[in-house]
Amino acid sequence: MTHPTLYIPHGGGPCFFMEPMPGAAPDLWDRMEAYLRGISATLAQRPKALLVISAHWECEQATVLASARHSLLYDYYGFPEHTYRLEYPAAGSPELGARVRELLAPAGFSAAVETERGLDHGVFIPLKLIYPEADIPVVQLSLLHDLDPARHLALGHALAPLRDEGVLIIGSGMSYHNLRNIFSPDEASNAASRRFDAWLENAIAAEPRERERLLNEWHKAPDARLCHPRSEHLLPLMVVAGAAEKDPGRIDYRDSLMGKQVSACRFG
Repeated sequence: MTHPTLYIPHGGGPCFFMEPMPGAAPDLWDRMEAYLRGISATLAQRPKALLVISAHWECEQATVLASARHSLLYDYYGFPEHTYRLEYPAAGSPELGARVRELLAPAGFSAAVETERGLDHGVFIPLKLIYPEADIPVVQLSLLHDLDPARHLALGHALAPLRDEGVLIIGSGMSYHNLRNIFSPDEASNAASRRFDAWLENAIAAEPRERERLLNEWHKAPDARLCHPRSEHLLPLMVVAGAAEKDPGRIDYRDSLMGKQVSACRFG
């Protein structure tokens, strides 16, 4: 059985495990939380392992976090004290880490191995909702620091065989990520997010060759740089789109956060 690939939003820091900030709607994160909690029920088969590509880890070369046991990296700032005591005791999988490196090598990626770094919040925060029992092994793969969309699509292509090996590939980011504007009520920013999101929906639904062309040229999309001044939160999408090969894609979830449109995507 072939698993789908997912591009999911991971919210803002530990947002699902605290009260919304003063002045924010009390249900600000509720719909996103419900979407993440519901993902496992939509899968035809329980994964044997999870491979997660987070927006919050970039390296010069592709790097695999393949510890046997994971610590957590609380890479967020200014949040309530209890959010720095959250736990996610999932096992790692050195075996899956080795398999990832094996697949990347023929594609021209000489992957490094990391065992000391913890899982960052782009991994453990959404996984606490998707698989709260922390009973599926997790491996994290870094982004490439050059943020080249074509290279991230190629990373995904190389990883595609994992989908038939019981591995669920998840890209964790945000389809809108302009922190300067996200809290602004400015309607021009809100409208920009809707235009970019509409482009994203069309790009994801395009036939695979056209989909890759559009994603490789994402910076030409309407208001692309207004929605992503830097592309690290979009690049996990490229990896999972590449891993999708010829499978169709669709928007799997959509919400408005303080007027900004945010979506998740599924392939296969």
